[in-house]
Amino acid sequence: MFHEFGHALHGLFASQQYPSLSGANTARGWVEFPSQFNEHWALYPAVLKHYAVNYKTGQPISSALVDKIKRSRSWGQGYDLGELLAASELDMQWHEFGADVNVSDADAFEQHALARTHTDFPVVLPRYRSSHFLHIWANRYAAGYYAYQWTVMLDDDAFSWFTRHGGPTCANGQRFRDLILSRGQTEDYAKMFRAFYGQDPEVGPMLKDRGLK
Repeated sequence: MFHEFGHALHGLFASQQYPSLSGANTARGWVEFPSQFNEHWALYPAVLKHYAVNYKTGQPISSALVDKIKRSRSWGQGYDLGELLAASELDMQWHEFGADVNVSDADAFEQHALARTHTDFPVVLPRYRSSHFLHIWANRYAAGYYAYQWTVMLDDDAFSWFTRHGGPTCANGQRFRDLILSRGQTEDYAKMFRAFYGQDPEVGPMLKDRGLK
């Protein structure tokens, strides 16, 4: 719900004249940024207490249980990231050659592609095998599956900015609306992100969020 509402806000706060440049009509490497960023508020204490309540007593979820949920989120993150990176690299490998190239053995190509990008982890397979990788064959993410992980970095950076500047205040929300949500694809994405974050994206907050740092 939080994820999809992030997409909704991206559209609702759009301020462009032309629909093709408006709201979530952006590049794959940007479109999941607002939605994945919005997911962070699901476990934010000030937000959580408003909806995570016992249906009989009305009592909000206990802080001890919230802490337990947060600790559990780091379980298996190394494996999770490994399979996502392998899938992203496999997607890129499939889309590097022209339509005139004939691949007669998809399994052999997949094995070679993973080895070439050093993502043939012995105990971590790609999340999707080539024969049923829906995102890249039928879901408009061809050569763009990496965007999920790229935008995870962006959204973790943005959330770390919020936590360093007082959390979900009106002023912070307005800043995110003005500099990110309202812009669509009317500016260079790197420029937009720097204007909000104050610097280029960095991977540190993402590793911290995953429990890998």
